[in-house]
Amino acid sequence: MSRSFNVAVAGATGAVGHEMIKILEERAFPVKSLKLLASPNSEGKTLEFHGKHIPVEVLREDSFAGIEIALFSAGGDRSKQFAPHAAKAGAVVIDNSSAWRMDPQVPLVVPEVNAHAIKAHKGIIANPNCSTIQMVVALNPLHKAAKIKRVVVSTYQSVSGAGQKGIDELSAQIRSLFSFQGTEKKAFPHTIAFNCLPQIDVFEPSGYTKEEMKMVNETRKIMETPEMPLSATTVRVPVFYCHSESVNVEFEKDLSPDEARKILRNAPGVEVVDDPEKGEYPMALEAAGKDAVFVGRIRRDDSVKHGLNLWIVSDNLRKGAALNAVQIAEELIKPL
Repeated sequence: MSRSFNVAVAGATGAVGHEMIKILEERAFPVKSLKLLASPNSEGKTLEFHGKHIPVEVLREDSFAGIEIALFSAGGDRSKQFAPHAAKAGAVVIDNSSAWRMDPQVPLVVPEVNAHAIKAHKGIIANPNCSTIQMVVALNPLHKAAKIKRVVVSTYQSVSGAGQKGIDELSAQIRSLFSFQGTEKKAFPHTIAFNCLPQIDVFEPSGYTKEEMKMVNETRKIMETPEMPLSATTVRVPVFYCHSESVNVEFEKDLSPDEARKILRNAPGVEVVDDPEKGEYPMALEAAGKDAVFVGRIRRDDSVKHGLNLWIVSDNLRKGAALNAVQIAEELIKPL
């Protein structure tokens, strides 16, 4: 009989926490017991798992006795506070926040790219940024084939990347604007409804935002290419779910669009949707609720010697967060 595990989800009532619970069930992860943890505001709520209603408990430092795997989606500050206690209690923490990603002692993992890094964990494994995950899933197989020389990426990121508060704010602003009322702005610095905001997170002295630098630094760490030239511009768009990315890649050697399509069709976690003449290319509405990283609009960039342009779309709550975390857990429990 296969072994099952005592699992905790911290931040269980948030958008990503809900997806973690759903994906644990969908993928039949071997859960012996499930503990749901959140802030005091959520105490007393129940969430369903395999037909049972499980009460939500308050996240505390002593919440992890007997827990073997702890999926964290409780925010960076809470992760810094509680993840070490979970690890000390014997759990392996898989953390979705940015708190541990660039810690040299913490593996930063996308299983399709660097599952081997998991074995170096010391109690905490970091889940990368959503926009980084989908990009490296598509880029890594191409890098293996032709070695990437430079990347320029522009993202079109959905409001769910800011959590439930982002989803709620876009919904409220749409209703307000259709009622000829003003908009309330809390989750985003400006009105997001019918708008595009070229700012995700705060600006750094360089003029780049923290979100943009996450993509740069995390990609280098995951792909083990510390010197890779990469420039990012991240934009919030009025879409509820799924991030889209325009990615320009320059390679060391020639890689034709047909060769890239063939490589990507055989790459784990990737689905190629690329027939523009038939109007077939990845779209957020089509990718929502699905697990794959969708790639299309694959074409040459004739402005450089060995360049390609790609359009990459994925569900940021699933592959960009919850699914990737559960996949890490699946790798973690594989027999040696």
